[in-house]
Amino acid sequence: MSVILRTSVPILLLIFLGYLSRRNNLLKQGDERVLSSYIYYFALPSLFFINIYEVNFSNETLKYVFAGLAPTFLALGIFLIIFFLRIVKDKKTIYLLIVTTVFGSLAFFGIPFIIFAFGTSEAERLSALSASTISFVSVITATSALELYKLDGEDESKIKTLIKRFSKNPLILSTLLGLIVNLIGLEIPIFLSTSLHMLGSTTATVAIFMLGLFLYGRNYGNLKTAFGLSLLRIIFLPLVAVIILKFLYPLPSFESTIIVLMHGMPIAVSTIVLSERYDFFKETIASLNLISSLLSVFYLNLWLVILQFIF
Repeated sequence: MSVILRTSVPILLLIFLGYLSRRNNLLKQGDERVLSSYIYYFALPSLFFINIYEVNFSNETLKYVFAGLAPTFLALGIFLIIFFLRIVKDKKTIYLLIVTTVFGSLAFFGIPFIIFAFGTSEAERLSALSASTISFVSVITATSALELYKLDGEDESKIKTLIKRFSKNPLILSTLLGLIVNLIGLEIPIFLSTSLHMLGSTTATVAIFMLGLFLYGRNYGNLKTAFGLSLLRIIFLPLVAVIILKFLYPLPSFESTIIVLMHGMPIAVSTIVLSERYDFFKETIASLNLISSLLSVFYLNLWLVILQFIF
């Protein structure tokens, strides 16, 4: 019961405060984009860079990273198989399945939840490592799906467009830069390290508060479809992770629990902005964010209980 209170109450309270601030005009329409830009260009890149920079890439760490990435790759493989077997013939539906499955709110929602649930520096370290490495793959995958959706049909500029997008993505760049600096053994000054830690530590609170802002004033439609899609991150992807970690690639129970939970996080808040930018199932994505975010405080705690018996 205490774990549920530690995880659910802070998250729901922050979401409610964000929603209330927009409803009472304390913050205006468009203010959420300022917060989103702050997180996207400053807080998250700082968090990803400093955590990758400080990682000791031992065999255990690499095993943890590979285990965290495996469910995403397996899910993508399943979607490609059902498309090539013509089980699902519409490419746009496949793009929707890919985006809503792989693009979870690992940093905005996952890191705060793990911190609230376990409250240890090790939990924070492992959740940040999962968020940065899995997000690296999911951002590339989701962005590719959205670009292909936008550029549907034969277009020689597809690859060029994708590369251009990736070369400007701060999450990808910060992760790569942190990895490079780590591998070459370059030591960054303490004042810079402290600044990056301070910026990164603001991610959790601001991101959850911002979710409340995003949820206000949206058009929510296709609720039945959105609920069905929410099951991909509520049940399907965590279950894939459980199968991998239990039978194929076992890790210590604490690490396995965090990986499963991270794969069960609700869909990324930024999909609302991206769905508008790409004209990509806008009402469905908005409804999916609402459903998965509100349900997450309940089903994630249920997964916490279940995982105690599995691992």
